[in-house]
Amino acid sequence: MTMRLKDGIFLAPFHPLNEDPTLAIQRDLELIEHLDRLGYEEAWVGEHHSAGFEIIASPELFIAAAAERTKRIRLGTGVVSLPYHHPLTAANRILQLDHQTKGRVMFGVGPGLLPSDAFQLGIDPSTQRDRMVEAVEVILRLFKGERVTHKADWFTLNNASCQLKPYTWPHPEIAVASSVTPSGGKLAGKHGFGMLCVAATQAGGYDALGINWKIANETAAANGKTMNPEKLRLVGPVHIAPTREEAWANVEFGAREWLKYMTSINPAGMMMQREGDPLKHMVEDGVAVIGTPDDAIAQIKRLREKQGDFGVFLQLATNWAPWEKTKASYELWRRYVTPVANSMNTQRQESYDHAVGNAAEFMQAATNAVMSTIAKHHAETEAAKK
Repeated sequence: MTMRLKDGIFLAPFHPLNEDPTLAIQRDLELIEHLDRLGYEEAWVGEHHSAGFEIIASPELFIAAAAERTKRIRLGTGVVSLPYHHPLTAANRILQLDHQTKGRVMFGVGPGLLPSDAFQLGIDPSTQRDRMVEAVEVILRLFKGERVTHKADWFTLNNASCQLKPYTWPHPEIAVASSVTPSGGKLAGKHGFGMLCVAATQAGGYDALGINWKIANETAAANGKTMNPEKLRLVGPVHIAPTREEAWANVEFGAREWLKYMTSINPAGMMMQREGDPLKHMVEDGVAVIGTPDDAIAQIKRLREKQGDFGVFLQLATNWAPWEKTKASYELWRRYVTPVANSMNTQRQESYDHAVGNAAEFMQAATNAVMSTIAKHHAETEAAKK
């Protein structure tokens, strides 16, 4: 039996340079409200400090506001770039959110994606993955309520502890960003964390997905743990509409500016640089879905055939389409993709087929019951006259 697939988004966010940033952030909050109403289970929010396109610098601030506007959707940091933060303050912010959201916050961690962020902060990119691991080890101790003394070359803790116990036992769910390198898989496996495969559908990330999951499982086994595929989250771009033609017309609104950014600034986009239309290549290669709900269903099937069961598919919030078309795409996913991915209508179909297949028998029985009731009424009426 296939594992139930949850729906979510990965909100970097991406906003072109000609838009008002205030309105853009407000629209991001409105999107989370929209997804909550539709029944999406998760939304992950990114942290970036440069390049102008991904304009949320503090996912924790955004999550605090989004939590007040929503009822049930879980909200994750996607991710806190741990080398940019002192572990004690990072732990305290997450624990505060754990209480403010009453357990709806998830702690996504990573080394930091944009090299321009690291350069601004005076951080050597070659140190970021080791620093991420070092920070996580300390944060886990702080989550347990320990007093920690630890001196690193980039932070110091002197008999430090968090004031709050976690609201969530034993602590908020932790997920590690994983793309091409095995560092995320190793860290997830060591501690049994979830994995955020942010390049799951991209050529490089897609090829490495199975390898990194294998590394995570091997590392988990070596540490007496088991990786849970329900905590495996795959990320990919999606825009759907009633027809492919409409979907392609919609994405002309913003996809080209997004592509320009991804191919020139973001290292994850360098692989898109090749002859021809890169947007069409993305669809042809299975990197993105631009089409109908059936195309989205095919993407989920393809990922399952490659990876096996996984717990959540996170649509990358690209803002390729106009606002109303973007909201409609997310609704189409819930209306037509989710039911197929989770076989939600199989019993409805069986019930329908049973009723239709036996309609003659059922209708004859109903007709006989009506005629019998009429006949009984006539008989009773005649008897009353005598």
